[in-house]
Amino acid sequence: MESWANLDFHLDLSGPGGLRHRLTASLREAVRSARLPPGTRLPASRSLAADLGIARNTVAEAYAELVAEGWLTARQGSGTVVAQRVSPPAPVKRQALGPDVRFDLTVSTPDITEFPRTEWIRSTRRALMAAPSEAFGPGDPQGRIELRTALAEYLARARGVRADPERIVVCSGFADGIRMFNRLLKPPTVVEEYGLGFHQSLWKSTVPLKVDDHGANTEQLPDDRRVCVLTPAHQFPLGGPLHPLRRASAVEWARRVGGLVLEDDYDGEFRYDRQPVGAVQGLDPEHVVYLGTSSKALSPALRIAWMVLPDRFVDPILSLKTDREQYSSMLDQLALADFLSSGAYDSHVRRMRFKYQRRRDRLVEAVSPYASVSGIAAGMHAVLDTPYEAEIVQTAFERGIEVSPLSGFRHELSDDDRTGIVVSFGAPAFPRALPLFTEVLAACH
Repeated sequence: MESWANLDFHLDLSGPGGLRHRLTASLREAVRSARLPPGTRLPASRSLAADLGIARNTVAEAYAELVAEGWLTARQGSGTVVAQRVSPPAPVKRQALGPDVRFDLTVSTPDITEFPRTEWIRSTRRALMAAPSEAFGPGDPQGRIELRTALAEYLARARGVRADPERIVVCSGFADGIRMFNRLLKPPTVVEEYGLGFHQSLWKSTVPLKVDDHGANTEQLPDDRRVCVLTPAHQFPLGGPLHPLRRASAVEWARRVGGLVLEDDYDGEFRYDRQPVGAVQGLDPEHVVYLGTSSKALSPALRIAWMVLPDRFVDPILSLKTDREQYSSMLDQLALADFLSSGAYDSHVRRMRFKYQRRRDRLVEAVSPYASVSGIAAGMHAVLDTPYEAEIVQTAFERGIEVSPLSGFRHELSDDDRTGIVVSFGAPAFPRALPLFTEVLAACH
């Protein structure tokens, strides 16, 4: 039996009629809607009257009326209880819009079932015990100094980023960071011809940059543009790293036109065949903005990302962060700072790197009779090169599997005609979905 005696509960006493009528109606509706579920013990009439600031007799009379109607029961020594025979309303059944998607293999999230809960709890406990009292206030729009310090050390060591805490701004996600630059600069922008639709839609007058096995062809960057968005470590979604000469070319272009490269390092830690490719930002911190996120290595639920900015952009960016809802949770920032400093982040990345590599190998082996696979040296997804893009996507959907067509990532102004399927082997559903997906490939070839 649930007790309500020490719980707060909202009762709306507004509306027409006398006070007793309004109280009775409010209690009746609370029971009918299951806000007060069967078996809940209501407070004594004296207690409820004191809480509501009304006469005890008014509450007693309302209880008596609801007992008579069967909504409540009252027994000597047991108090007033919501009747067991009262059932909550049946859930609304909505018509399905299509086949149930049982297996999501789109390139959206890492394997969130592997979130390091035990280690995160330890970091959270340590961080909260060590946190100064001011950490529980509104917070610094630039981000907690503990996290910025830990990030500066980690990014320099693991990604070759040239950073100090004063150049780092913490934001609530990669999209949040890009939106701030969009508000600040608003120029015509160059994006890779294959990439996130978000990149293409946010910036006005975007033009596509050709992409091949060596990444984006930065030698073709036009001098009449000032901003370029790149995914150098692992081109999204085709998968190749940006060639060293093209890295240098991107930086030279930014210097020549007084422009800026926005470097999206969304999964740079996950490289399998050789050492991770370092950040372009290390070549010129004054012309490259480095953007990283915790969403791939840990979880998108954390809502923590970071920007390493040229010095001249720190204050202008911070001036845009005037609303508190744009801040990432300061307590999560403290926990992540400890997670990085303690080495738990490195351990988790190494463990997941090994797990994803094994999944990648399983995917390549399973699909090899039907399609060649590219973009697999890094990351958590692969591209299956096949002319049967539309057939595979549709057949997979009919069997409860969602995958992404390669053409869906192509810029609308691109004249490239490659087709294929983008499959996430990092997705939680991948191990169970692979046999069925292989059957789909066989049926379409």
